[in-house]
Amino acid sequence: MSATVRVKASGCYDVVIEKGIMASAGEKCKALFGTCKAVIVTDDKVAPLYLRKVKESFTSAGYETAEFVFPNGEQSKNIDTLAELLEFMAENRVTRSDVVVALGGGVTGDMAGFAAAVFLRGIRFVQIPTTLLAMVDSSVGGKTAVDLKAGKNLAGAFYQPDLVLCDYDALDTLEPETFSEGMAEVIKYGVIFDKELFNLVKNGDVKANIEKIITRCVELKRNVVEADEHDKGERQLLNFGHTIGHAVEKCSHFGIPHGNAVAIGMVIAAKASSAFGWSEENCTDEIIEALVNNSLPTKTDFSAEELYDVTLNDKKRAGGTISLVVPEKMGKCVLRKVPVEQVLDFIKSGI
Repeated sequence: MSATVRVKASGCYDVVIEKGIMASAGEKCKALFGTCKAVIVTDDKVAPLYLRKVKESFTSAGYETAEFVFPNGEQSKNIDTLAELLEFMAENRVTRSDVVVALGGGVTGDMAGFAAAVFLRGIRFVQIPTTLLAMVDSSVGGKTAVDLKAGKNLAGAFYQPDLVLCDYDALDTLEPETFSEGMAEVIKYGVIFDKELFNLVKNGDVKANIEKIITRCVELKRNVVEADEHDKGERQLLNFGHTIGHAVEKCSHFGIPHGNAVAIGMVIAAKASSAFGWSEENCTDEIIEALVNNSLPTKTDFSAEELYDVTLNDKKRAGGTISLVVPEKMGKCVLRKVPVEQVLDFIKSGI
């Protein structure tokens, strides 16, 4: 079984969802680029699992390879690691005809994509996501970034990949909590756009339908990216749960994983939206049920004041307002521009 979703943005590319496709990654790239040098970027958690397989797929296809392995975790997604990667690429005499291959989760994809965007002002880039979160969300759409001390994803570039290969065999090696992280993003898509998808996953029994779930999420992401590639309007809906979620991450010094933080952010946003009278129907209980069934948290111990202080540095802030994504009803979210000073009351209502 396999599925292919075509994305037509500033660059056109395929997202291929197929069990076992990782072993043929080199041949897939050769058909697209011919042979060249491939810089495989991964972390020290993914490398023992998949680096050898991917390297062999490229070398057997005629590629020269170089491998950059960095310490896993959000704490590595920073300017220092990015600089090390760029220096590594320069030392290995990477040219514009070569390709960067991101093998891993969202951190790897973000950082490798940003490096590909800025090295020699842009070289080719392939995503091989190994987590559910990366497959359904971060590997598609061209957002690349690193974190700054002030907050998440504050330095980056819009840079579309040339190919995305989602091998859902990789999900079998994920720790249960890491799989659950990805389910937070799946639930997010359901709340924003697709009540049928939400109903498919809300009971937590998802493994049997995993290809269908990944494909539907990629289709939804594709639709948004094609309509608003540079995040000026509709694409901001994908930030449901993220503004407050990013604050939860930052307050925990990234001890709370991204998906868990987004889950908490969705509950706060839904509860607050209902309290403010912005929702046609209160989605909070349904969202909480789905999150609990998928082993995700629904509340935080951080105070509204702590979270508010971090949201002031959020990249979705524009002058004196910040864009919040709120559910009107299940399957339909809207953007609301809220004065910054009102955000504290919003978070208090959600907590």
